[in-house]
Amino acid sequence: MRRRTSGRISRDTSRRTSIRTAVSAGLVVVTLAATAAAATAQGAASAPSPHGQRTQQVEYFTGSDAHPRHLTVPASKPVSPSDKAAIAADGDVTSIVQNGPVGSKLDVVFVGDGYTAAQQEDFHADVRAKWAKISAVEPYASYAGLFNVWAVDAVSNESGVSGDPTQDVVRDTALDSAFFCEGTERLLCVDTGKVESYASKAPAADLVVMLSNSTKYGGAGYNDISSQAGYDGIATASSDNDRSDQIAVHETGHSLGKLADEYDYGQSGTYTGPEPTEANLTTLSADQMTAQRQKWYRWIGQESPDGGAVGAFEGGGYYQYGLNRPTENSIMRTLGREFNLPGREAMIAGFYRYATVLNSPVATDRTVPRKARLRVTVPASAQVKWYVDGRERKAARGRSTVVVRSLGVPADGRGHTVTAKATDRTAAVRDPALRKLLTGSLSWRVAP
Repeated sequence: MRRRTSGRISRDTSRRTSIRTAVSAGLVVVTLAATAAAATAQGAASAPSPHGQRTQQVEYFTGSDAHPRHLTVPASKPVSPSDKAAIAADGDVTSIVQNGPVGSKLDVVFVGDGYTAAQQEDFHADVRAKWAKISAVEPYASYAGLFNVWAVDAVSNESGVSGDPTQDVVRDTALDSAFFCEGTERLLCVDTGKVESYASKAPAADLVVMLSNSTKYGGAGYNDISSQAGYDGIATASSDNDRSDQIAVHETGHSLGKLADEYDYGQSGTYTGPEPTEANLTTLSADQMTAQRQKWYRWIGQESPDGGAVGAFEGGGYYQYGLNRPTENSIMRTLGREFNLPGREAMIAGFYRYATVLNSPVATDRTVPRKARLRVTVPASAQVKWYVDGRERKAARGRSTVVVRSLGVPADGRGHTVTAKATDRTAAVRDPALRKLLTGSLSWRVAP
């Protein structure tokens, strides 16, 4: 059993910690409703149950370099009183990555299934490995300091998950995750109500990933879920399959970037609806975008990290015709690819819906002495400026650590204010309105 190196947070402590509410929930609902309607029009989703059974649309992946597909599955039933009692007694929270206080970082929560009590250290190791692969993908790699990562233990009675390796295998696990969901082998479904109950134990839950203890390739995206715990959607993935991390990355394109799928189902059909709200779909041509200064016009003609130049490529949002995507083949179209330039910009906007560009371990709600050392953290693409009573001290520009008296704070027996300001100047953002949001400031009162 692997040794735990990170700190553990008790269930009582995590319950007392306030949880942020979801941001832009209304936009998510509109976007998902539109894409769900498009998928249904293309025959991707089955008709609602004639018996009125609630359903959920899930996205799944038949292979590591395949286009995703959609399927409608029965929705999870409400968590029973007995399960609630069992979950209340379970669910220790472990800090895997700690980059700053809750409220200033984007908090990622991993919940494990198919791990017994003796395997929880293995689960933590799997979380570290999976997060290392996710955070190696741009723009995660450039913004790794904006994230906290938590692991929530869910103790299963049996190791492994149902449907692994074959459909007849059934295992008793905490979250009831299973391959062969609705007869589709690579579709890894889960009880979303139980996932929410566990994820809510973390200090905050802005992004949720469920890891099943398995080497089998598979996963799913529950993109029609908006939780009171603060997250939109759940991604499921195999813990020990070295290709399943791409599933989680694609799903965060939906949950954080609010990006649409850039693939179609290979069927005839032309989109005739209004201009999509998603940043990576449009009814306009490249020339029309440029003339009207719409959508990703600022990126047109630029070489994109997923290959080729940004333009307007027909096919996306499940339609073969009538909708255009920015590039030929980004990760929102095929797993194993990268985010295109408009996609990266949207992802960075998603990061900053939850995280702040500037934070410090030094509290701002109390006075500091002139000998105090102030330290701030910012992304590599951000620049820090220091001010005393509103006037910049240019000699300190770019420093992440300063001593208060070195800034020239007068020793005149009066109180003064030191302020740090930062702006993220990343070249990956071209939208002026968004760039204005990539700023932050912190101020400290200096004792007389």
